[in-house]
Amino acid sequence: MKDPRDIIKRPVITERTSDMMAEKKYVFEVELRANKTEIKLAIEQIFKVKVNKVNTLRMPAKPKRYGRHAGYTSEWKKAIVSLSADSKELEFFESV
Repeated sequence: MKDPRDIIKRPVITERTSDMMAEKKYVFEVELRANKTEIKLAIEQIFKVKVNKVNTLRMPAKPKRYGRHAGYTSEWKKAIVSLSADSKELEFFESV
């Protein structure tokens, strides 16, 4: 199995995801080729919590320009992780 820290890249913290934290839902940027089972096991191993559900979606590349130079942003994958009711909240997000 892959190292869990290679699967989970970083948390995504926005106003919308901050509101989701009250429902014990957390959003992460994950490896593009990772599946839901790998993401679930990685979160459970890193944070020592019980995961109920994992929803994933691929964020497409968007065109960007800087002056006359044009290009695209990177495509990435987002995972919305729902924790079980008896799980503790992630201490990583407590200061947010």
